[in-house]
Amino acid sequence: MKKLIAGGATAALVTGALFAPSVWAGSKTVQVKDNKFAPTSITVSRGTTVKWVWKGHAPHNVTVTKGPKKFHSTTQTKGSFSKRLTRKGTYTILCTIHAPDMKMTVKVR
Repeated sequence: MKKLIAGGATAALVTGALFAPSVWAGSKTVQVKDNKFAPTSITVSRGTTVKWVWKGHAPHNVTVTKGPKKFHSTTQTKGSFSKRLTRKGTYTILCTIHAPDMKMTVKVR
């Protein structure tokens, strides 16, 4: 009986490891420059944290206008904003101050 329980625990650990890679999905950085995101399109795995880092002088924000889950940052001129993306799909992101020209796409698979 002990072997069966131990074997079941091992199988549970192995199974958990197979479904947990999104926990270790990592991070991706996007620069928020004066009137553009760089890059303008990224593809990441589910669970990835995307970090937007302000590099220009003008005020900007990060706002999801279309996607599986909406979120937005405050308007700022320096610093960063991070979001862990856990829902699959395509996110359309704008700086609402400089829309429609300042936009980007994040695809989460």
